[in-house]
Amino acid sequence: MATTGKLRYYDARRPQASASASSKAPAHSEFLRTGRISRAKPVWNAEERRYLSYDEVAERTGKMLETAGDMTHSRINSVHRAIQFPKIVFHRTLEDSPHLGYCHVTAAKTAFAPHARVSWSFYIANFFSEIGEEDLFFEHINAGYARMYFAVALESEPGEPLQISRRIRKNGVLFKTSDPKQAMKNVLMLGAPDRTVREIIKSL
Repeated sequence: MATTGKLRYYDARRPQASASASSKAPAHSEFLRTGRISRAKPVWNAEERRYLSYDEVAERTGKMLETAGDMTHSRINSVHRAIQFPKIVFHRTLEDSPHLGYCHVTAAKTAFAPHARVSWSFYIANFFSEIGEEDLFFEHINAGYARMYFAVALESEPGEPLQISRRIRKNGVLFKTSDPKQAMKNVLMLGAPDRTVREIIKSL
């Protein structure tokens, strides 16, 4: 619900006794399977609504994103024993829209000639957007039933924190897709240690 241009959120969870609710898959499973977050609208009486603070919404969003990140990492590492990525799962929510956010899943290094080995990170988001070439990273956000999987090249100067590397592409993005299968294949290709394993991944 929007009022005076600012979003308001209320707790719209169904009672636990509901048979229809108990038969549904958990939200994080649905996110991984389809990339969609359930936005079912149960019947509410206005007086039953409990409005949530932005912090509460951000906390719920973060838990869902990190659960999805955990499962995504597990699936990636189960494909081929020669490709194993570290688990580095953490999330961020958007300041003015805490129901939207993205989750860091893993990070690694890959050789991109002529750039030698390039550091990169892989993320999942519960929205789709354009990715800008300047300081504004997410542009034209689509918060419908969309999702986004993307990997970003990173670099750092001695003593400085990691930042987006724009040496390979202007926005630093190595790939971006709404297709979870394509995202997994792209990540595996980035982590493939040699041509033989890359050919196996291509055939998946």
